[in-house]
Amino acid sequence: MARRNLVIIGAGGQAREVRWIANEIDRATSSYQVLGFVISDLRTICERDSKEAVLGDLDWLREHRASIDALALGIGTPSLRLKLAAELEPDFPPDNWPALVHPAAIFDPRTCTVGHGALLCPGVTATVNVVFGPHSMANCGSTLGHEAHVGRGSVINPGSNIGGGVVIGEGCLVGSGAQVLQYRRVGPRATVGAGAVVTRDVPEGSTVVGIPARPMTKS
Repeated sequence: MARRNLVIIGAGGQAREVRWIANEIDRATSSYQVLGFVISDLRTICERDSKEAVLGDLDWLREHRASIDALALGIGTPSLRLKLAAELEPDFPPDNWPALVHPAAIFDPRTCTVGHGALLCPGVTATVNVVFGPHSMANCGSTLGHEAHVGRGSVINPGSNIGGGVVIGEGCLVGSGAQVLQYRRVGPRATVGAGAVVTRDVPEGSTVVGIPARPMTKS
């Protein structure tokens, strides 16, 4: 099978990590050739971006879509993942968004579902009947128990532990080292702070922090 020409949306640290993961997959399976990065607005390039690898903006991407057959989101903010996916999918349908699964990610492929555009980083451990929604991301060293469900565009940050039967809604962020106890629900666009322990359902759009996790109060 021919290698696919892959372009990564974003040019910062997360994009560089996605490039590394794609290269690791390519070393194992000869699947992808990373062409470079594209960003929404070339005027926003900063010192943290890999300027030398930026090919152009989203208009450049559309102009060259005949030579591009794979895209990946290199952005760690759930709301931006959802926004960019919605903006680009009319021109680049799901077949153009491969799931990128690092060779060191562990899960049961017979019972788990990995949606298009999903990213499973090294050290991810999932068990059985886990669903990774389209454009979701499970970052390094995160764990997910049986029947966990990660919604579209949601991001599970490094070292987080998602219990069995947990439902993470669309566009959520689970901070580094957080714990979501089994069968709890995290509502759409909610944020679980780093190190928090979720013992109750998290309402839609809210931010919870602490042990046990409680809604964040304004100072």
